[in-house]
Amino acid sequence: MADGLDIFIITGLSGSGKSFAIRALEDNGFFCIDNLPAPLIRKFVDLCHGYQEDIVRVALGVDLRGSQFLQSLPQVLAELRAAGHHVQVLFFDASDDVLVRRFSETRRPHPLARQGSIQDGISWERKALESIRAVADKVIDTSDLNVHQLKREMEQLFCEAPSARRMAMFLTSFGYKFGIPHDTDIIFDVRFLPNPYFVNELRHKSGMEKEVEEYVLGGAETRAFLDRLYALLEFTLPLYEREGKSSLTLALGCTGGRHRSVALVEELQKRFGGGSLRIHVKHRDIDK
Repeated sequence: MADGLDIFIITGLSGSGKSFAIRALEDNGFFCIDNLPAPLIRKFVDLCHGYQEDIVRVALGVDLRGSQFLQSLPQVLAELRAAGHHVQVLFFDASDDVLVRRFSETRRPHPLARQGSIQDGISWERKALESIRAVADKVIDTSDLNVHQLKREMEQLFCEAPSARRMAMFLTSFGYKFGIPHDTDIIFDVRFLPNPYFVNELRHKSGMEKEVEEYVLGGAETRAFLDRLYALLEFTLPLYEREGKSSLTLALGCTGGRHRSVALVEELQKRFGGGSLRIHVKHRDIDK
């Protein structure tokens, strides 16, 4: 095969936004099918590849309702990759309390609750999907996203043309007081750096503003940390890419996610700017 298809397998917990994500991809030119049984994926991909119209990007929703899901999916993924297709598994997740609220608001039963409660269904499904989550190329936590934000997130992350396929690095700032992000590969705690919150004239500003940036980046310890972090990433990113990893999510956390982590993420974006990586920045808690 000269050039395989771009295939996105959309899976994860019920109520986490999988169907909304598939619709967002469909709106951006993907050929999409939701709730496709895993054993049929290979046959469907073969049909797409031989179809007269140009189908180059495919998104398939697969979940536990599909027969033989857990047993079949790993083998199917291996076969697709061996055939030359570019496959990414996107696992959608959300916290239990958010999932319970979503099902309660829509008055829908959890598809796997059987005779139990919504929480019982969530717990059973989360346990059953542990092995799939562990091998996912990217975990997307939708706890803090509404449907419009999720659509923008999907467009930003995955809707570039196939010719632009390069490794992507996602840089996230966050505040520990609001919990750590779950869709992250690497987390660094930067609370050891001087905190602008305790400087009266800086407290109500953010790391996006010049005064806070100068305060945070002006310290010798900050510069030394950034130099070492940049060197570590410069060394490891090509190795991740060599192993077929399509993206890496790095999160920097401070107390409130407004000053130090924001300034450091912005500086990392500048240092990596202009290179071959696709850089995406998200300041999760800057307005909280």
